[in-house]
Amino acid sequence: MTDSPARADGATPDGGARRGRPGYDRPQILAVAVALFNEQGYDATSVSDLAARLGLTKAALYHHFDSKEQLLELALDEALGGLEAVLRTAEATTGSAADRLSAVLRGAVSVLVDRLAYVTLLLRVRGNSVVEREALARRRAFDQQVTALVRSAQVEGSLRSDLDAAVVTRLLFGMVNSIVEWYRPEGTEGARELAADVLTVALDGLRTR
Repeated sequence: MTDSPARADGATPDGGARRGRPGYDRPQILAVAVALFNEQGYDATSVSDLAARLGLTKAALYHHFDSKEQLLELALDEALGGLEAVLRTAEATTGSAADRLSAVLRGAVSVLVDRLAYVTLLLRVRGNSVVEREALARRRAFDQQVTALVRSAQVEGSLRSDLDAAVVTRLLFGMVNSIVEWYRPEGTEGARELAADVLTVALDGLRTR
């Protein structure tokens, strides 16, 4: 954070208590921070903005988190950790390459729906800090593993081989990632239905006949 706390224990210089509004725990504060980062932009959001949104003093905020950068790091890890976990599921590690690719796409859509605000923030990262560059490196590693799956599916004959595997990965996740721009949790489709739609549209044109 760019501002410094008055006192780590949240007290004023004269010893009086400076208590923020009670009732917030770390996950709740992080969720509010992510919403504000998405609303205003991370760089444009100050510690004062976040404290005001929460109704907390900055000192109380520092009691939970060391810095604004720590909030960003935890938020990005929430999104990336979910996506990386998809690659380790049984469905994504056993069976044909095409089935594993389908499982990864379903899992990615589920993560996006369940952690919509966090994935939205991840997709807006541009590499302006060490934290952001590390997040981008993890995204690239995820994409590379998906590309390897696409290539394996092409080799086994499940998917068309006349398309570049890396381009296929970008197109697939271009579709998946675009969901953050229009999906609304209160809509008629949940993660399962949405994933089925994505698989139908994305993979039917890639499968061999």
